[in-house]
Amino acid sequence: MEVDSNSSSGSFILMGVSDHPQLEIIFFAVILASYLLTLVGNLTIILLSRLDARLHTPMYFFLSNLSSLDLAFTTSSVPQMLKNLWGPDKTISYGGCVTQLYVFLWLGATECILLVVMAFDRYVAVCRPLHYMTVMNPRLCWGLAAISWLGGLGNSVIQSTFTLQLPFCGHRKVDNFLCEVPAMIKLACGDTSLNEAVLNGVCTFFTVVPVSVILVSYCFIAQAVMKIRSVEGRRKAFNTCVSHLVVVFLFYGSAIYGYLLPAKSSNQSQGKFISLFYSVVTPMVNPLIYTLRNKEVKGALGRLLGKGRGAS
Repeated sequence: MEVDSNSSSGSFILMGVSDHPQLEIIFFAVILASYLLTLVGNLTIILLSRLDARLHTPMYFFLSNLSSLDLAFTTSSVPQMLKNLWGPDKTISYGGCVTQLYVFLWLGATECILLVVMAFDRYVAVCRPLHYMTVMNPRLCWGLAAISWLGGLGNSVIQSTFTLQLPFCGHRKVDNFLCEVPAMIKLACGDTSLNEAVLNGVCTFFTVVPVSVILVSYCFIAQAVMKIRSVEGRRKAFNTCVSHLVVVFLFYGSAIYGYLLPAKSSNQSQGKFISLFYSVVTPMVNPLIYTLRNKEVKGALGRLLGKGRGAS
């Protein structure tokens, strides 16, 4: 069989649920609705964070970064998913697959770092409230955001490039909804043990380590919250921290399952649906989680809508 490891010609076939064609229209409708909700929810948070002066704080600076990230994250994969689910053509060009591989991994790794940064912000806000604005000054906030984005980019460049060196031996059928590292490793026909070892090592660094750091920080936060005498202050701190923890467990839980299980031996059907979860569902629910329990965001939205009615 002819080895076709670095060919830039041809295209890949994203299988998705093509083995169950009767489900494609259902998946199309659900993913389209989720994508539209993702756009509306995340754009709303970005606009509120920019337009409402009361939200010009480090917490909402990082939250708007997360919303921008989620918008790019879903847009890097969902339009191609919808195209493949809508018609008989399931192909994606080689260049499109490579671009999706790099961008998707970049943004996913960036979110792993950004969630740790957001946990640090909550730690300073709850445990060092008197020094919060001094510690979380604009220079530090921009620096932490830059580290998140550049760290994710560095991981993507290394890991995606390494994955693309694998011999695919003419195989072009990707049993997934998108081009990502575990799916491409499954596609390879050669020895992938080194790639799997690198994938597990890097993903441990970007998932297990951040989760451990976040959990430790929240142990300190919980202790500080219990010392707050004001019931309202305790409730506000609790609601903000619970929102962040829910997002953390949704994202990291699915990412750990999708990336840390052995790529060749893990169930392929489960793997592609886990990919669908963290690429479509998580970015959609993030704005809901942060707004439903957050009076500041709901208040800002009310003021913005009130201004709109007043202007009309």
